[in-house]
Amino acid sequence: MPDLAQEQLMKLSFLAIGKQHEAYVKQGVEEFTKRISKYYPVEWHIIPVPKNSGMLSEMDLKKREAETILQWLKQDDFLVCLDENGKQLTSEGVALFLQQKSNASIKNIVFLIGGAFGLDETILQKAKFKWSFSQLTFPHQLVRLILAEQIYRACTIIRNEKYHHK
Repeated sequence: MPDLAQEQLMKLSFLAIGKQHEAYVKQGVEEFTKRISKYYPVEWHIIPVPKNSGMLSEMDLKKREAETILQWLKQDDFLVCLDENGKQLTSEGVALFLQQKSNASIKNIVFLIGGAFGLDETILQKAKFKWSFSQLTFPHQLVRLILAEQIYRACTIIRNEKYHHK
């Protein structure tokens, strides 16, 4: 089903604002990232919270984070923002999404997890897709683990491998 030549061209990048992975998610994120790398080149970048963030208003903090995020993004990146107001997908929907982007010869998909207050509007406007995991609120560290697991699950669905049981 998948075209391996095209798939190898597409890279997956995970960006997250915040602290390095906490011990309780680090092992899982690393394991799923290693598994994803069998399908796509993949990398994580943890962007530190701006200095003096505790002294900034929510709006100013989001703007400062946005300035930093913009430095990480490239013109041709396909930006996927994780956002509570985004579209919810099934695991099969995530697989279809990845496959469609691969078939469209997208070079790099950037999955972005914002800071404690979400993403600034300037970043959301740049998003080609906004994705919501759930109507529930999750700790940002846990979102990293869920993201890595769901992308791995999508890869196995594309390849019709047995990890995903339905």
